[in-house]
Amino acid sequence: MTLDSSVSDSRNLDRTFSVAPMMEWTTRDYRAFARCLTRETLLYTEMVTTGAILHGSPRKRFLGFSEVEHPLALQLGGSDAGELAECAAIAQEWGYDEVNLNVGCPSDRVQNNLIGACLMEYPEKVAAAVTAMRAAVSIPVTVKCRIGIDDQDEDADLERFIDLVAAAGCDTFIVHARKAWLQGLSPKANRDVPPLNYGRVYRLKAQHPELHIGINGGIKTLPATLDHLEQVDSVMVGREAYQNPWLLADVDRAIYGQPNPVATRHDAARAFRPYLIERLAEGAKLNHVTRHLLGLFQGCPGGRQFRRHLSENAHREGAGIAVFDDAVGRVDETRLRQSA
Repeated sequence: MTLDSSVSDSRNLDRTFSVAPMMEWTTRDYRAFARCLTRETLLYTEMVTTGAILHGSPRKRFLGFSEVEHPLALQLGGSDAGELAECAAIAQEWGYDEVNLNVGCPSDRVQNNLIGACLMEYPEKVAAAVTAMRAAVSIPVTVKCRIGIDDQDEDADLERFIDLVAAAGCDTFIVHARKAWLQGLSPKANRDVPPLNYGRVYRLKAQHPELHIGINGGIKTLPATLDHLEQVDSVMVGREAYQNPWLLADVDRAIYGQPNPVATRHDAARAFRPYLIERLAEGAKLNHVTRHLLGLFQGCPGGRQFRRHLSENAHREGAGIAVFDDAVGRVDETRLRQSA
């Protein structure tokens, strides 16, 4: 599928700014939409478990993507070194630019399968997985983790984790600057309740200048991103990039010094339209795709009407491109330009 021939198909991997992997959010449709707003941002898939890749069918359901999504990283969930290595090799065959190991998700469901943040208690297992994955691929193998879990010491235990995994060959860590409390907090609460400790991530970078250290957690603006980049190598933004996607529209200029792909929100909607038509022709339901665009006109005159029209009509049987066009038409482009 194509959006525009000018959209990046580069395999150059720049991790300076990225959108976090988020379950049910960073789907291929969201990622294609994000590419209408930014060509340079590194995008991540949702976490995909090794079991889904090795035993699920069809494999395209879990690994399929559009060429416009590059640069693109696959995030894997798992703990068995052999299975992770096999899945990393499959990811490389499919054309992904990076494989990232999830050591940060606090969900009870993944804990039971020794996936996610609970692996911070087993740095030797993570190191063995990294060794096996690196032996299986030539693309980068990276780790996304927390600053600790439960009663771990945010200094000593994090340092031990980083030392062991780095010695196994991982030179890139994206660190969510919160602990994960696996006992007593829900996954949702783990995104907000544990306090942010940006300073710990800054110190980690100062202690390991040879490593690429990225920061994640609670970052909502490009000015805040630039401030963090004074201390660390990269910034990963999560929910804000989904709920307020227009944030991405100035990334290429502000972070990379490159022209932005679109000048207005209406331009972004028009750029996405060909992709949406193709997806509908493939049999995708309109609301399954457009749910990722509900925040496009957030805070704009007519933005509420845009969201309401899609929410009330995109799920209806036979809903097509006309519903999307009608929703966009509820935001007066001239008025929006004048208020900008």
